[in-house]
Amino acid sequence: MSLRGQRIVVIGGTSGIGRAVAEAAAAEGAEVVVASRRQESVADALERLPDGARGHVLDATDEEAVRAFFAEVGAFDHLVYTAGESLLMEGLAEQDLDRARRFLDTRLWGAYSAVRLGAGSIRPGGSVVLTTGTAARRPLPGTTVAASLCGAMESLTRALALELAPLRVNVVSPGVVRTDLWRDLAEADREGLFRSSAGSLPVGRVGEPADVAEAYLYLMRGGYSTGSVVVVDGGGLLV
Repeated sequence: MSLRGQRIVVIGGTSGIGRAVAEAAAAEGAEVVVASRRQESVADALERLPDGARGHVLDATDEEAVRAFFAEVGAFDHLVYTAGESLLMEGLAEQDLDRARRFLDTRLWGAYSAVRLGAGSIRPGGSVVLTTGTAARRPLPGTTVAASLCGAMESLTRALALELAPLRVNVVSPGVVRTDLWRDLAEADREGLFRSSAGSLPVGRVGEPADVAEAYLYLMRGGYSTGSVVVVDGGGLLV
């Protein structure tokens, strides 16, 4: 199946994995609509996407803004949600509760709101693809918030797949991927993480956004997948 001629909305589609999804879908001939919180990020993404792509500034935690966004976008075929704050890697005793709440507001409640307000605009045969991570299945010290989020996203996906059927709802679970989500780590610590992860993974390298984007495209194309969690982690769960 091809995405040619289909309309795809990517919230968080101006950087990292989201932008890779938008670029790959556009390369197949899809009409892409990307949304992000920052105007400069939207403008940069539109420069890289083909003519016909559209961009919107959107705070995914603002329910009324999300409602207005979908009213403006109109009918479409697939909703992809990749928006998120930078990753939280802090011990429980040091964790700032307000920051943890903001992290969950964007990644969990933002996704929930987007599906709740956008699902009615998805054409028959369309789908929703959300984003989680492997911390739910293999948590590490310092990942209490991330692991909680990832477990919630997997459960939310399964529940939505039943509630919204026959609309398909799936979720992608990336491992370590070289994106800006690690930006809060010092550069030396970030590169050290990437090197150590690459050395332990069966594939011998960390992921790139384009690697993970393929999973989103597969789930949009695949009319027989729903309630699925697709792990793209270079074999990380095996080691």
